[in-house]
Amino acid sequence: MDRIRIVGGNPLHGTIPISGAKNAALPLMIAGLLTPETLILDNVPRLADVAQLQRILGNHGVDIMSVGKRPGDGQYQGQTLQISAADIIDTTAPYELVSRMRASFWVIAPLLARMHEARVSLPGGCAIGTRPVDLLIMALEKLGASIDIDAGYVVAKAPGGLRGGTIDFPKVTVGGTHVAVMAAALAKGTTVITNAACEPEISDLADCLNKMGARISGAGTPRIEIEGVASLHGARHTVLPDRIEAGTYAIATAMTGGDVRLAGARPELLQSALDVLTEAGAEISSDAEGIRVVRNGHGIRPVQVTTAPFPGFPTDLQAQLMALMVRAQGASAITETIFENRFMHVQELARFGARISLDGETARIEGTSNLRGAPVMATDLRASVSLVIAGLAAEGETMINRVYHLDRGFERLEDKLKACGATIERIRE
Repeated sequence: MDRIRIVGGNPLHGTIPISGAKNAALPLMIAGLLTPETLILDNVPRLADVAQLQRILGNHGVDIMSVGKRPGDGQYQGQTLQISAADIIDTTAPYELVSRMRASFWVIAPLLARMHEARVSLPGGCAIGTRPVDLLIMALEKLGASIDIDAGYVVAKAPGGLRGGTIDFPKVTVGGTHVAVMAAALAKGTTVITNAACEPEISDLADCLNKMGARISGAGTPRIEIEGVASLHGARHTVLPDRIEAGTYAIATAMTGGDVRLAGARPELLQSALDVLTEAGAEISSDAEGIRVVRNGHGIRPVQVTTAPFPGFPTDLQAQLMALMVRAQGASAITETIFENRFMHVQELARFGARISLDGETARIEGTSNLRGAPVMATDLRASVSLVIAGLAAEGETMINRVYHLDRGFERLEDKLKACGATIERIRE
């Protein structure tokens, strides 16, 4: 199992190219099930989750061709996927595939919309009420689907096709909004989604579907209206840049000091995080080429942050910000409101010498200037990269185990950091 070795203490200087967004690429790939024609996606990141979803879609009979690098392509330029679901041969998504990635559950929407039936395993063997799969099911029922739970599978049927309806989410759900938008695109009549998620990845999906012939308005706002169409056609779409990757490298730059340009990053996708970094003492500027982050000689100031749905501070940057606050000059507090059990990185950060106490949903961090490298264990995707950030600033050597979590969401992380002066290497075993 691969490990990553870091020797801390080097400020970051240089340019880091930002890859396409994982959280946009996955629903866009799933949307390829909605049409028998070819959907071409550019700027798709090379990640373990993308490869896993390719296997899942292949199980349904989807042909996916990855176009290799062409003359003039940059070193980190994303891949182009040609997705063709001309013949869907299986409407079952089995447990052994869905259990490895939650987002794969979303195939239920296009399968049901186009084939009028789907049998999809509950993701990860979770209970219905955990991380609201129940809201996704509710959305499909509002569009006329009949839903049964049978031996850990969600069995959905709509013999005459889905019908437009009103979906009022009781709480904001990104997955629920993705599912509702995809299902409603082929439903008969008009669908109105209220309390919809406003994340940029929702807008990216809607933009792509509109290129395919859908009629969607209001994406990116709490009210989305979809006029169903009889069929969708092929299209070409470029995946938007990854705001979480950009925020992660911005935080790493603030942690180590230095001066880094995040090439291709778009500030409007992560403005709340950039505002917090400015409050913490980093200098942020942006232009048409990307975002520049500078922290030269200034101390890190403590902040008080609560995670919230977009445009608030993203839960997917909470662990990274906590690593930064470990070196702040004073006491910080971070409150997590989106997911339970998302403080699993606290115990590992403590191994560096971090002083963090938990009080319900709030972590209180007492800053320290004395971080020491340590052997640590990655527990999930975002927690694992917080350990990288801590290791970059810690004195001595850090060894991060179970880094396959990193490969799910960060494309060539060690290469990008090494190019900016970090002492970091992957040890393959």
